[in-house]
Amino acid sequence: MKNSTVLRKPEWLRMKIRGGDNLNYVQEILQKNHLNTVCEEANCPNRMECFSNRTATFIILGSRCTRNCTFCDIATGHPDAVDPEEPLHVAEAVKSLGLTYVVITSVTRDDLPDGGSEHFARVLRSIHKSSPGADIEVLIPDFKGDTKALQTVIDAGPVIINHNIETVPRLYREVRPQAVYRRSLELLEKVKKLSGLYSKSGMMVGLGETYDEVIASLHDLRSVDCDFLTIGQYLAPSKKHHPVIEYIHPDIFAKYKEEALKMGFKGVASGPLVRSSYKAHEMLRG
Repeated sequence: MKNSTVLRKPEWLRMKIRGGDNLNYVQEILQKNHLNTVCEEANCPNRMECFSNRTATFIILGSRCTRNCTFCDIATGHPDAVDPEEPLHVAEAVKSLGLTYVVITSVTRDDLPDGGSEHFARVLRSIHKSSPGADIEVLIPDFKGDTKALQTVIDAGPVIINHNIETVPRLYREVRPQAVYRRSLELLEKVKKLSGLYSKSGMMVGLGETYDEVIASLHDLRSVDCDFLTIGQYLAPSKKHHPVIEYIHPDIFAKYKEEALKMGFKGVASGPLVRSSYKAHEMLRG
């Protein structure tokens, strides 16, 4: 669904620029270790606040994705070579920043036989070795439904496995043409069957979905025993991306949270500026 009209951003989405004493320090650590963050690659609206609080979501396996989702600002095209030193560099950054909660995500690497799962595991093992007290959340791609790849990540010891369904099934062909809604639900279901670990998922709204479609997707997530949920406003990275069809009012986000908690989610973050890893440690630790 396309909309040629550019909507004016409402007041509740107009953010003040936030900085802080730690901002430059975080950026220096990332540059020193040649690391990417989803904060910058995906142009996250909260990145200044997170960097100022010495937090960041590390994105591994390069900065180019093999899929072409129309909502995403991460570059697509020929993927980067996998850096064998990346696990060590991520671990050094985590230790230097003194992080006790770490989020690791990646671009989708359909070009790799295991989807990059073993590299995920190496990164986690390296962090566990250098920062044994740190909890690690992983935000993983669907690995094309490969159970062995998922098990590889599980065995590396994360505390939460996150996989975003992103939107309602009706919009997948337009928004996530190389993904499969049912496959994403099955991956979340496998997390429970294989491990019993906490599972988490997230959605964007404002892409053209209806309220009832969102509620139906939340029921789908609960049907596979998903524990934690994030819902945020979609913001188009550029005019070339899927347009914003609607800016969702904060009251609707509050209703989504209320309904989700009634369904049995253990934790819900729902608001215009919520992103899948924003203040992730607070959700787990209550």
